[in-house]
Amino acid sequence: MSTSATRYEDLLDSASAKVKRHVLPLFLIMFIANYIDRVNVGFVGAHMKADIGLSAAAYGLGAGLFFVGYAIFEVPSNILMQKFGARAWLTRIMGTWGIVAASMAFVHNDTSFYVLRFLLGIAEAGFFPGVVYYFAQWLPQKERGKAVAIFLAGSAFASVLSGPVTGALLSVRGLGLSGWQWMFLIEGAFSVALCGASWLMLKSRIRDAHWLSAAEQTALETCMASEQAEREAATGAHVPVMRLLRDPQIVLFCFLYFAIQLTIYAATFWLPTIIRKMGGLTDFQVGLYNTIPWMIAIVAMYCFALLSAKYRFQQAWLAVALVIAACGLFASTSADPVFSFVAICFSAIGFKAASSLFWPLPQGYLDTRVAAAVIALINSIGNLGGFFAPATFGYLQQHTGSITGGLYGLGVTSLIAAAVAFLARNTPSLRAFAEAPAHGSAQ
Repeated sequence: MSTSATRYEDLLDSASAKVKRHVLPLFLIMFIANYIDRVNVGFVGAHMKADIGLSAAAYGLGAGLFFVGYAIFEVPSNILMQKFGARAWLTRIMGTWGIVAASMAFVHNDTSFYVLRFLLGIAEAGFFPGVVYYFAQWLPQKERGKAVAIFLAGSAFASVLSGPVTGALLSVRGLGLSGWQWMFLIEGAFSVALCGASWLMLKSRIRDAHWLSAAEQTALETCMASEQAEREAATGAHVPVMRLLRDPQIVLFCFLYFAIQLTIYAATFWLPTIIRKMGGLTDFQVGLYNTIPWMIAIVAMYCFALLSAKYRFQQAWLAVALVIAACGLFASTSADPVFSFVAICFSAIGFKAASSLFWPLPQGYLDTRVAAAVIALINSIGNLGGFFAPATFGYLQQHTGSITGGLYGLGVTSLIAAAVAFLARNTPSLRAFAEAPAHGSAQ
């Protein structure tokens, strides 16, 4: 390698390291705030029932409506992000979701609860793709995967932090507002404050990054322009969604991810209710107990990742994780609330590990011409599990006084998904996309 090429690589590595140091901490904090504002309603169902008469069915439906708004507006949000730029659009997302999240403090009946949860989903739509798009504009391909992996680790930290933070804020009182109202106001205001940080710390162009030297800016711009040219040269056709859904493998992937998300969000929104049944716990203690399954899940995700890398049979590892989730869910129907909580902790080992074990399957199978579109499709359909799980659990709680039926249903779904996992392919296939030309545009 020539001296000039070596210097170029050194400058590129130096620039990439500086970009990650500058933006990754901010994105991690934004992700944690995003997750907390999304799931904090799980801790206040009992409080809202006491103060405004919110029923279990209304709570479950409202908790799930977030995901309907999110799924409907994710694609339009992504289109607008490309028009206005990731910096401006991420700042807009932070500001609007913070305002809506804070407005949850003034919910006074079922309808206002439904409307604000739906609006919160609309406001948050496009956040994750926006961060990934920012990475694509600022980091070389070889660094992008590592940055996304670090960013996704924020979901694990957010799961752990959400309980203690929300539990502590529920003890705030004053100005005639209840603890749950202060919780929404403070957590929403924090997201609005991050909106300002996003605008100040993120830059629209590499040339605007004063924390990069002129030589680093040139090297990074050269690399990003070269990679963009390669992407444009290799761009395949746009494939209509209905054609994608004619491939049984893609339908299978959608079902698997939907089943995984169904269980994750059922636990997310109803775990505090299960914990409260142990009796005699303060809001802060409920929050602390809520962290235990997620901390166990973090360790499990790491262990499963090591095992699946060493003993390669991704479908089998996914199936094992789903069976573990099912066993824990069945056991959690026990009348003993302590045993039920322990069983949920065991189940978390499975359903959180399954969420990370799943993605290598479609990524390995898909033709690169349609990978981005299909992954977005799978993600959108899968996230609808966040609507069906809390809504169904709320209905069961309202009409039967128990969520046992829902836990059995989730267990059965996980077992079916475990069996279906063995039908999934993780090797490339062009057959399903043979109608699409390698270049040009489709109808």
